[in-house]
Amino acid sequence: MQIVTDIREPLVTGNKTIHDITEDISKRVEESPTRSWWIFFTLSLVALFSGGWFMGDMLWTGIGRWGLNRTVQWAWDITNFVWWVGIGHAGTLISAILLLFRQKWRTSINRAAEAMTIFAVICAAIWPLTHMGRIWVGMYWVFPLPNAFGSLWVNFNSPLLWDVFAISTYFSVSLVFWYMGLVPDFATIRDRAVNRFPRFAYGLLSFGWVGGAKTWMHYEAMSLILAGLSTPLVLSVHTIVSMDFATSVIPGWHTTIFPPYFVAGAIFSGFAMVLTLMLVTRKVYRLEHYITLEHIEMMNIIILVTGSIVGIAYTTEFFIAWYSQVEYESYAFINRATGQYWWSYWAMMTCNVISPQLFWFKRIRTSIVMTFVLSIVVNIGMWFERFVIIVTSLHRDYLPSSWGYFTPTLWDIMCYFFSFGVFFTFFFLFAKYFPVINMAEVKSVLKNSDAKVYKRRDTIKDTNNVI
Repeated sequence: MQIVTDIREPLVTGNKTIHDITEDISKRVEESPTRSWWIFFTLSLVALFSGGWFMGDMLWTGIGRWGLNRTVQWAWDITNFVWWVGIGHAGTLISAILLLFRQKWRTSINRAAEAMTIFAVICAAIWPLTHMGRIWVGMYWVFPLPNAFGSLWVNFNSPLLWDVFAISTYFSVSLVFWYMGLVPDFATIRDRAVNRFPRFAYGLLSFGWVGGAKTWMHYEAMSLILAGLSTPLVLSVHTIVSMDFATSVIPGWHTTIFPPYFVAGAIFSGFAMVLTLMLVTRKVYRLEHYITLEHIEMMNIIILVTGSIVGIAYTTEFFIAWYSQVEYESYAFINRATGQYWWSYWAMMTCNVISPQLFWFKRIRTSIVMTFVLSIVVNIGMWFERFVIIVTSLHRDYLPSSWGYFTPTLWDIMCYFFSFGVFFTFFFLFAKYFPVINMAEVKSVLKNSDAKVYKRRDTIKDTNNVI
């Protein structure tokens, strides 16, 4: 009897050595920007400055520039806030939870995902502040500072304030996690630097890292501690964001399914954005040997699982609305599917429920083009999900006399465009001047990725039929 066991595909292809890894990743930082990088960076600057003009005009004139009205007081602004916070979830998930579960395939994508988290949370923070109308009074809303009317204390019972603490804590821990992972690679680039300024800059960033055994011991302990702190944050942050809606009495919002539903949706959209960015980075920086089809397939499987969870949540919402026999709740969900915003609801269902099911097919899971297209489709669908939850629940109140319709203005669109400019400007600067792949962690899985090891199959012969 002969038993042949299949072995996992290598995480690093091309018969790379440790020197090759250092050379391939470091030279992306050391060499002049490529033409492709300049094209993408220029497009991000166009979005930043064109959208920034509209954002500045809106802050100067007032949020009346947006399409908000007395009925729909939350629309694109809070939709964008929840969407960006959701995108920021995948970075910490890949870095922290997969680290705790010893998933080696995370090593080539965790750093870009962590950077994406930082930039997405920055973009998310734009919207609550701008929604205030007078952004300069934000400090009075968050901190109990004295003013002309006495001490102004925030409402600690409000989930809106919980958002501030949860997201700021999440941002702080994620920033430390991301930066500390960069320190060993900064030291590598410092030691390779020829010119004085890069040597000084990366030497400053590396905090005098020398790479001794004791240093690595502390580094690994720190990684596990931060991963342990970050893991509950992944679950708590979007749970608290969902409570902005779930603690209200508005039909369509007042439901206990929101916390797990929002967390699954955040992971779903976050992984889709990671795929979009990593496929672009993989092409621009020629990192096909490090971001392999194995990484892409594993991420597509997670998108398939979380997309299915989101689809179940949509079905559960309709069932509970019917089962509750509350006419207001039933009407809220029927109105989503058949009312004035029916097009947004069915766009959400098509993008979030139907499109991820294509990943059941291995040919699609391992197709670069299809993965890129579907990752964008998923993020479009997740934006529509937030839009459906917020706008369709608000535009039909208990009283027909309060009914209204929201139509976005050019300022809504361009301010959203501005947030994309912020995000991609930061990301492309990061991809150029920081190592986009964690060299130290990729080297740790190199031995297990040796082509000769993976070409060999373990063969067990047992003539006595005993395994």
